[in-house]
Amino acid sequence: MLLTDATHDPALKSWVESANAPGCDFPIQNLPYARLRGAGSDEPWRIGVAIGEQVLDLSMASRQCPWGEAVAPLLQPLAEGDLAAFAAQGPTAWRLVREGLSLALEAGSDQAPFLELCLREPGELEYSLPFVVRNYTDFYAGIHHARAVGALFRPDNPLLPNYTWVPIGYHGRASSVVAEGGTVRRPMGQTKAADAAEPVFGPCRRLDYELELGLWMGAANDLGMPVDMAAAESRLFGITLLNDWSARDMQAWEYQPLGPFLAKSFATSVSPWVVTFDALAPLRRPFQRPAGEPQPLPYLDSARNRDSGALELTVEAWLHTERMKKHGQPAVRLSRANVLQAAYWTPAQLVTHHTSNGCNLQIGDLLGTGTLSGPGDGESGSLLELSRGGKAPIELPGGERRTFLEDGDTLTLKAYGEVPGGVRIGLGSVAGTVLPAD
Repeated sequence: MLLTDATHDPALKSWVESANAPGCDFPIQNLPYARLRGAGSDEPWRIGVAIGEQVLDLSMASRQCPWGEAVAPLLQPLAEGDLAAFAAQGPTAWRLVREGLSLALEAGSDQAPFLELCLREPGELEYSLPFVVRNYTDFYAGIHHARAVGALFRPDNPLLPNYTWVPIGYHGRASSVVAEGGTVRRPMGQTKAADAAEPVFGPCRRLDYELELGLWMGAANDLGMPVDMAAAESRLFGITLLNDWSARDMQAWEYQPLGPFLAKSFATSVSPWVVTFDALAPLRRPFQRPAGEPQPLPYLDSARNRDSGALELTVEAWLHTERMKKHGQPAVRLSRANVLQAAYWTPAQLVTHHTSNGCNLQIGDLLGTGTLSGPGDGESGSLLELSRGGKAPIELPGGERRTFLEDGDTLTLKAYGEVPGGVRIGLGSVAGTVLPAD
């Protein structure tokens, strides 16, 4: 059963005209949050809500617009730029504010004259991470990615036997999670060629992206207290786009026996926009394992997860090379995949498994899904897969070729969900430009 309400009505229109345009990422049915302020200013940080091609400044809106008694106090943490404090108020508060914002932004709203003065242009703003990230865990939930990468290194045994039973993950580096719009410096590290006697230290030569979703925790659990499947979704505040930049040559040399280390810890980019799980309700789908696959163990199973645990989202990766920019050419899409096909585990299962040993998650903790690749050509969420480990260069417009990212390349991830009879719910984008090694 889809958990929809009046805020999801496809017929709902906003007095912000750009929010009603077909294909808009941020219609009134979405209302994602970001932490922002005027670009280059010393304004206090505040939370904004994307509506069409504009942003509603909730610091201004809380002061200049009348709100109902139930909503007004709930807006204060948002006005003060503290999304974690807002999340701590719980799911009931999240839904009350969503309903209040929807009514205020709906066409014909009495609040429109007040809120018109609180709209800001996105290009005049700067953004920070929506939460203070104290912990970051990256999972490996994309089964087609796992099979494709496994086949490169273990052709006879691409998928290890634990994969279909355990949501595999590793603890990443929280301090190098950065917000959209920055640059990524090519990392230095150890690599070893297959025919070399010794490793060398120098710039990474196989820089890659990973097309992922990020899950933001909106509630904490105490140390030693697991979160079961019945409660898991109520702990999730929202999702974002995530690019876990990867140094594949460094990774190949260092990852055994303890897994990813410096090949992953130099940068992880996330979109500033947090799309709430409430906004995703129309995109929920039944969770079904392919025929012949083992079913989850009981602690990772629930009726609700089977009925509506999966997400119908399209994810894309786009490349804009330095040459394309110089010649005024647009970016080219490298891949497109459907999360419904790509993800072997649901968000609720990732939370439940993460806490199953008593691990304590905190508000603002970030969980990456792992690379989301589809089964077909052009559906791979990394260059490692698209170029078959560097053996099959990708042909680009203008005669360029790529196996891995080069200096000056800009890599952009996008995601959206759109179902028949519904409106598009977008996650915006997250981009990063590669700088030379320092």
